[in-house]
Amino acid sequence: MLNLWTTWRRHVTACATYCTAAQPQVKAKKTTFGPLSDEDRIFTNLYGRHDWRLEGALRRGDWYKTKEILLKGHDWIINEVKTSGLRGRGGAGFPTGMKWSFMNKPGDGRPKYLVVNADEGEPGTCKDREIMRHDPHKLLEGCLLAGRAMGARAAYIYIRGEFYNESSNVQVAIKEAYKAGLIGKDACGSGYDFDVFVMRGAGAYICGEETALIESLEGKQGKPRLKPPFPADIGVFGCPTTVSNVETVAVAPAICRRGGAWFAGFGRERNSGTKLFNISGHVNTPCTVEEEMSIPLRELIERHAGGVKGGWENLLGVIPGGSSTPIIPRQVCDDVLMDFDDLARAESALGTAAVIVMDKSTDVIRAIARLIEFYKHESCGQCTPCREGVDWMNTMMWRFVRGEAAISEIDMIWELSKQIEGHTICALGDGAAWPVQGLIRHFRRDLEARIAQYNSRNTPRQTDIEMI
Repeated sequence: MLNLWTTWRRHVTACATYCTAAQPQVKAKKTTFGPLSDEDRIFTNLYGRHDWRLEGALRRGDWYKTKEILLKGHDWIINEVKTSGLRGRGGAGFPTGMKWSFMNKPGDGRPKYLVVNADEGEPGTCKDREIMRHDPHKLLEGCLLAGRAMGARAAYIYIRGEFYNESSNVQVAIKEAYKAGLIGKDACGSGYDFDVFVMRGAGAYICGEETALIESLEGKQGKPRLKPPFPADIGVFGCPTTVSNVETVAVAPAICRRGGAWFAGFGRERNSGTKLFNISGHVNTPCTVEEEMSIPLRELIERHAGGVKGGWENLLGVIPGGSSTPIIPRQVCDDVLMDFDDLARAESALGTAAVIVMDKSTDVIRAIARLIEFYKHESCGQCTPCREGVDWMNTMMWRFVRGEAAISEIDMIWELSKQIEGHTICALGDGAAWPVQGLIRHFRRDLEARIAQYNSRNTPRQTDIEMI
């Protein structure tokens, strides 16, 4: 009996060992992110230290084997972008490969267009302009590959009106690319015809919304369209259109050359790749830097921006993704990761990854009020909740700045922000509501203290009443 038991146990052990060996080895889950090594950087002329023209771009590896990539076809390009896990870098974070694939369907005779959103109007955000000013050929090559993936015949780069130097450099790069045969008829000798045009806006923040941008591109007022129909069906000039951010398009050549799996190796799952971060405010060295997604916010600030003025303990809060994202306090900043999912967990958003740092010298109520004033000014006025509600929020916020409000009005402005959020055609209403919500969520005591301070200064004293 003992021998039978021993034989059976050995058999079970051998089977378990065989099954374990036969299973594919699971890759260890990555737990640390950043710093990004120089050889993995995509934007190698981010600071304009090298020649931004075609000759310099060629030396940095742009336009390398572009013809071979084009000849692999639209399905191959889209599959590589899907494998990379790239999500839109303009703020929404929609999967890029999926978005581009919406255009990749049998045509109905209408031409297809790529529109590049270079209307970078979000306060605190200054990443796309660095690409256009110092690496325009990377953007143009990205336009060509994205256009090939969609079957588009042309790209329109819609640049914010104030970006004079940026639009000038992009236009020079376009002329160089045409002259070299890189774009235009038979682009790169691939047999694919593709044109690129620059269109300059007039500096309206609302034109950063994709359908308002399309309206402006067509020569109309920049006001968002109702969806559906979506731009992939009816976009610019009534034709299928995809609107993509500058950074999203500009990383496509590196993904196609190095492989989607290489790009997916950076950051956490669903938050892959490298990213341009803007760091401004109360830091020692404000900068724009390319880093790995999911890098801790504290490490990003201390490694690249020289840390908070007065030290980390002097930090009050951070707006992590441009002015439309909710502020987070220092205790959240200690551990939060700079990616879509972790910032959503922290009740904020990655947005454009424009990090605005505020130390304890900041009047946080006044700072948020100033942002609401901006959104009030930039509202197109088409939707009543935004047109009226943001105006009301602006009036109330400046009363909070002075302390001339009742405690009950804190809940009132919260409810007002909820009536704006999600009730407008575009996301500008949400962007105006979120800063107020972040302020109340984390700095309600500051609001209450400001009101109490005002009341203590303006309440008649007992001696004053007796004199009356």
